[in-house]
Amino acid sequence: MTASARAPRYQGIFPVVPTIFHENGELDLEGQKRCLDFMIDAGVDGLCILANFSEQFSLSDEEREVLTRTALTHVAGRVPVIVTTTHYGTGVCATRSRRAQDLGAAMVMIMPPYHGATFRVPEAQIHEFYARVSDAIDIPIMVQDAPASGTVLSAPFLARMAQEIEHLAYFKIEVPGAASKLRELIRLGGAAIEGPWDGEEAITLLADLDAGATGAMTGGGFPDGIRPILVAHREGKADLAFELYQRWLPLINHENRQGGILTAKALMKAGGVIACDAGRHPFPPMHPEVRRGLLDIARRLDPLVLRWAR
Repeated sequence: MTASARAPRYQGIFPVVPTIFHENGELDLEGQKRCLDFMIDAGVDGLCILANFSEQFSLSDEEREVLTRTALTHVAGRVPVIVTTTHYGTGVCATRSRRAQDLGAAMVMIMPPYHGATFRVPEAQIHEFYARVSDAIDIPIMVQDAPASGTVLSAPFLARMAQEIEHLAYFKIEVPGAASKLRELIRLGGAAIEGPWDGEEAITLLADLDAGATGAMTGGGFPDGIRPILVAHREGKADLAFELYQRWLPLINHENRQGGILTAKALMKAGGVIACDAGRHPFPPMHPEVRRGLLDIARRLDPLVLRWAR
């Protein structure tokens, strides 16, 4: 059986949910719920919380618990939710992952263990890290292969972990040359690669879909624009997928290269979904001209986020 012949439990668009704050930096849980409702109404296949685009690095352990419980309780099974449980410590990551499962997570997403610019872990310890987390849970693990960790995860190593670690079956590839890496991962891992996924705000989405990606983890501001691309591609409508991707690419590019983490929140505030689009200090605010350009592009495309609260 090949990876493409195995029906994945989860596929489609699972955008990252931004964490919503008040102006004073405290969690805005009512705004968070509105954010979740908008994203579900926009047609997501699932959601991911506490990722890097959720500013997970600025949250306390207590806030992580509150956000996980709030999100999973409010979503209430309407769509599956992936919870990011990344941590350097194996035991801490395993405990976080078990807790996420107990609260109702469909999957956990985990970066390889790292710290700062120089602390890296050899492959043998990375393998054991994921194996121990797998032993602690009964839901799938998604490996987040991202430049932020500074850890090189080769396709052969990822494929071997998929074949040897029970619950490790999904891979979000967001490194340079993602499409080539996805092809190699699928070729080497076969049926063990249940979910080869695109990442990095869909900037390489079409190439990654052509390479065999079955899912995409994007920003959360305009899933109603991106999901039809995945559907068209899955249905073999290559020309339509290309046309749709071409249409939304300026906004995808602006998020990836200009607005970054604050893009989804800026769009949600402009559309009245949330009241505050600030990141948590010391994260710098979006430059006014970057915001102006973002909203100019978005208004030309008319995504649901700008109309949802009307």
